[in-house]
Amino acid sequence: MLGYGIMLPLLPFFVQAQDGGAAIAGALSSLYASAQLFAGPVLGALSDRYGRRPVLLICLLGTSMGYLMLGLAGSLPLVFLAVLIDGLTGGNLTTAYAYIADVTTTENRARGMGMVGAAFGLGLMAGPALGGLLSRYGLYVPAFIASAIALSNVIFGYFVLPESLPLEKREIKPVFQGFNFGNQFMSLFKQVNVQKLLVAMFLLNLAFAGLQSNFPLYSNFRFHWTPTQNSFFYLYVGVCAVFIQGFLFGKLQPRFGEKRLTIFGLTLMAIGLAGMALAPAAWMLYPAVTIVALGTGTSIPSLTALVSLRVSESEQGRLMGGTQTLLSLTNIFGPMLAGISFEVIAFSAPYWIGSVFALIALGVANMSLRNPILNPEI
Repeated sequence: MLGYGIMLPLLPFFVQAQDGGAAIAGALSSLYASAQLFAGPVLGALSDRYGRRPVLLICLLGTSMGYLMLGLAGSLPLVFLAVLIDGLTGGNLTTAYAYIADVTTTENRARGMGMVGAAFGLGLMAGPALGGLLSRYGLYVPAFIASAIALSNVIFGYFVLPESLPLEKREIKPVFQGFNFGNQFMSLFKQVNVQKLLVAMFLLNLAFAGLQSNFPLYSNFRFHWTPTQNSFFYLYVGVCAVFIQGFLFGKLQPRFGEKRLTIFGLTLMAIGLAGMALAPAAWMLYPAVTIVALGTGTSIPSLTALVSLRVSESEQGRLMGGTQTLLSLTNIFGPMLAGISFEVIAFSAPYWIGSVFALIALGVANMSLRNPILNPEI
């Protein structure tokens, strides 16, 4: 995630360097999300059959190659090819979550997911700052550094990382026997014990996905914020993510459990997004986004753990691949919805819509968690 954080803010400049405009830069982001949409279930199924370790190492190697190609790209087609390679191998996040599901118990599953979320937040917090410093020496320098980071991960994983899925727990049928992308994805929603939680997860991420790309427009239009002010705001959000998921969640989960933290988090997210829409002064965005960060930092790992605990060990990879598909869909449609509502309805519309999505997710999750058939321990 450090390499991803380094490159994400710089991608529009790679397009600009090849005489591309904002529309092409947007198409580049959609290509990345679309590639992950396709690759997530496939990589998850491969990790169920052949183990997590080889899939992780191959994905990281592909990411390293993609960043290297981006640094060397001398044309727009090569820029798109580099992003496509990185998107197709970006499913290592899916496999990482499946790995955590393998090595954690029922009691500490959510805490494990929270620690991964903290690591993601730390990478995304430090990455943009490091990328900005490195870009002073040329756009190719951050790309080469990100490539080296991914390659070092391959070396570390090869010599240090053990396999988490033993042979006796792996999927025994061939990966692509009857494999159909649509069926693999929709089969998740046919599992009654997880379908409502997956819907809640989709709505939660849809509420959040568009705000990352929309916020600079919102803050500039309403409060005349500069890019520097926005960078400080993103840094603050990153610090909140690391603290909440890396420390606070570990204290809250044993005491309150995943069910209560899911309800608590979704409620806070709805309140925080409404607060961002209503904020009459710029400084009020900080307490509002703190509430949003607390909401996402408690609800996302809790929901992920609850879904993970409802499927068998041999299906964790497919499950995480399916959830990656959900996230990719939100990353495709979330920014589009936020942008259209910002221009057509009102500048605060994306945040009101996000708040409504969070409330609907709250209702759906509450229905699932209150069902005694699906929750025999309740």
